[in-house]
Amino acid sequence: MITSGVYPVFENKFKIGTATDTKVSIADLETFSVSMDNNVEEWTPMDTEGWIRRLMTGKAFTISLSGKRNVGDAGNDFVAGLSWKTGQNVTVPFEWEFPNGDKLAFSAVINVTTPGGGDSTNVDALEFDAMSDGKPTYTPKPTE
Repeated sequence: MITSGVYPVFENKFKIGTATDTKVSIADLETFSVSMDNNVEEWTPMDTEGWIRRLMTGKAFTISLSGKRNVGDAGNDFVAGLSWKTGQNVTVPFEWEFPNGDKLAFSAVINVTTPGGGDSTNVDALEFDAMSDGKPTYTPKPTE
Protein backbone atom coordinates (compact mmCIF):
# COMPACT_ATOMS: atom_id res chain seq x y z
CA MET A 1 0.00 0.00 0.00
CA ILE A 2 1.36 3.39 -0.97
CA THR A 3 1.65 5.92 1.84
CA SER A 4 3.49 8.78 0.12
CA GLY A 5 5.00 9.83 -3.21
CA VAL A 6 3.74 9.23 -6.71
CA TYR A 7 1.88 6.08 -7.70
CA PRO A 8 0.54 4.32 -10.80
CA VAL A 9 -3.15 4.78 -11.59
CA PHE A 10 -3.79 1.03 -11.31
CA GLU A 11 -3.35 1.33 -7.51
CA ASN A 12 -6.91 2.79 -7.35
CA LYS A 13 -9.60 0.20 -6.64
CA PHE A 14 -13.31 0.34 -7.36
CA LYS A 15 -16.08 -1.84 -5.92
CA ILE A 16 -19.80 -1.97 -6.60
CA GLY A 17 -22.60 -3.23 -4.37
CA THR A 18 -24.42 -6.14 -5.98
CA ALA A 19 -26.41 -7.12 -2.88
CA THR A 20 -26.91 -5.88 0.68
CA ASP A 21 -23.50 -5.35 2.29
CA THR A 22 -21.73 -7.14 -0.57
CA LYS A 23 -19.30 -5.16 -2.73
CA VAL A 24 -17.27 -6.74 -5.51
CA SER A 25 -14.50 -5.43 -7.74
CA ILE A 26 -15.13 -4.89 -11.45
CA ALA A 27 -12.74 -6.82 -13.70
CA ASP A 28 -10.95 -5.35 -16.71
CA LEU A 29 -11.39 -1.64 -16.05
CA GLU A 30 -8.72 0.31 -17.93
CA THR A 31 -9.27 4.02 -17.33
CA PHE A 32 -11.13 6.38 -15.05
CA SER A 33 -11.57 10.11 -14.63
CA VAL A 34 -13.26 12.18 -11.97
CA SER A 35 -15.23 15.36 -12.54
CA MET A 36 -16.55 17.62 -9.80
CA ASP A 37 -19.75 19.63 -10.06
CA ASN A 38 -19.69 22.40 -7.47
CA ASN A 39 -22.44 24.92 -6.77
CA VAL A 40 -21.05 28.35 -5.94
CA GLU A 41 -23.31 31.24 -4.96
CA GLU A 42 -22.02 34.73 -5.79
CA TRP A 43 -23.15 38.11 -4.50
CA THR A 44 -21.80 41.62 -4.48
CA PRO A 45 -22.60 43.51 -1.29
CA MET A 46 -22.18 47.26 -1.17
CA ASP A 47 -19.46 47.11 1.51
CA THR A 48 -17.06 45.13 -0.75
CA GLU A 49 -16.84 48.05 -3.21
CA GLY A 50 -17.64 45.91 -6.25
CA TRP A 51 -15.68 42.84 -5.23
CA ILE A 52 -17.67 39.57 -5.49
CA ARG A 53 -18.18 37.31 -2.48
CA ARG A 54 -18.59 33.56 -2.97
CA LEU A 55 -19.70 30.52 -1.00
CA MET A 56 -19.68 26.89 -2.13
CA THR A 57 -23.17 25.61 -1.34
CA GLY A 58 -23.23 22.19 -2.98
CA LYS A 59 -21.11 19.42 -4.46
CA ALA A 60 -21.45 16.36 -6.66
CA PHE A 61 -19.04 14.21 -8.60
CA THR A 62 -18.94 11.65 -11.38
CA ILE A 63 -16.39 8.89 -11.85
CA SER A 64 -16.27 7.82 -15.50
CA LEU A 65 -14.84 4.31 -15.96
CA SER A 66 -14.09 2.35 -19.09
CA GLY A 67 -12.79 -1.10 -19.80
CA LYS A 68 -13.63 -4.39 -21.41
CA ARG A 69 -16.76 -6.51 -21.07
CA ASN A 70 -15.84 -9.59 -19.03
CA VAL A 71 -18.70 -12.09 -19.01
CA GLY A 72 -18.64 -14.17 -15.84
CA ASP A 73 -17.06 -11.55 -13.56
CA ALA A 74 -19.63 -10.64 -10.88
CA GLY A 75 -18.90 -6.89 -10.90
CA ASN A 76 -18.61 -6.58 -14.66
CA ASP A 77 -21.81 -8.61 -15.21
CA PHE A 78 -23.67 -6.51 -12.63
CA VAL A 79 -22.71 -3.21 -14.29
CA ALA A 80 -23.60 -4.52 -17.75
CA GLY A 81 -26.97 -5.71 -16.43
CA LEU A 82 -27.82 -2.18 -15.28
CA SER A 83 -27.81 -1.05 -18.93
CA TRP A 84 -31.48 -1.86 -19.30
CA LYS A 85 -32.76 -0.66 -15.93
CA THR A 86 -34.01 2.71 -14.64
CA GLY A 87 -35.06 4.45 -11.43
CA GLN A 88 -33.91 3.13 -8.05
CA ASN A 89 -32.74 -0.06 -9.79
CA VAL A 90 -29.57 1.74 -10.95
CA THR A 91 -28.72 3.39 -7.61
CA VAL A 92 -26.24 1.15 -5.81
CA PRO A 93 -23.44 1.30 -3.23
CA PHE A 94 -20.05 2.20 -4.74
CA GLU A 95 -16.58 2.46 -3.23
CA TRP A 96 -13.29 4.00 -4.35
CA GLU A 97 -10.18 2.90 -2.46
CA PHE A 98 -7.25 5.26 -2.92
CA PRO A 99 -3.64 4.03 -3.18
CA ASN A 100 -2.92 5.18 0.39
CA GLY A 101 -5.81 3.09 1.82
CA ASP A 102 -8.36 5.89 2.25
CA LYS A 103 -11.88 5.04 1.03
CA LEU A 104 -14.76 7.02 -0.44
CA ALA A 105 -18.08 5.19 -0.15
CA PHE A 106 -21.25 6.57 -1.69
CA SER A 107 -24.58 5.82 -3.21
CA ALA A 108 -24.13 5.97 -7.00
CA VAL A 109 -26.44 6.23 -9.95
CA ILE A 110 -24.82 3.92 -12.51
CA ASN A 111 -25.19 5.35 -15.99
CA VAL A 112 -23.99 2.69 -18.46
CA THR A 113 -22.92 4.62 -21.56
CA THR A 114 -21.43 1.76 -23.62
CA PRO A 115 -22.72 -1.75 -22.85
CA GLY A 116 -20.69 -3.21 -25.72
CA GLY A 117 -19.42 -2.52 -29.19
CA GLY A 118 -16.35 -1.85 -31.30
CA ASP A 119 -14.66 -3.13 -34.43
CA SER A 120 -14.98 -6.84 -35.20
CA THR A 121 -11.39 -7.43 -34.03
CA ASN A 122 -11.75 -5.40 -30.79
CA VAL A 123 -12.51 -6.77 -27.35
CA ASP A 124 -16.08 -5.80 -26.40
CA ALA A 125 -16.30 -2.54 -24.39
CA LEU A 126 -17.98 -1.60 -21.11
CA GLU A 127 -18.14 2.07 -20.11
CA PHE A 128 -20.15 3.72 -17.35
CA ASP A 129 -20.42 6.69 -15.01
CA ALA A 130 -20.78 6.30 -11.24
CA MET A 131 -22.63 9.52 -10.35
CA SER A 132 -22.79 10.51 -6.68
CA ASP A 133 -26.25 10.52 -5.11
CA GLY A 134 -26.05 12.37 -1.80
CA LYS A 135 -23.17 12.92 0.58
CA PRO A 136 -20.32 10.38 0.42
CA THR A 137 -18.49 8.90 3.41
CA TYR A 138 -14.73 9.52 3.37
CA THR A 139 -12.77 7.17 5.64
CA PRO A 140 -9.04 7.67 6.15
CA LYS A 141 -6.85 4.58 6.22
CA PRO A 142 -6.83 3.09 9.73
CA THR A 143 -3.67 4.01 11.60
CA GLU A 144 -1.42 1.13 12.52
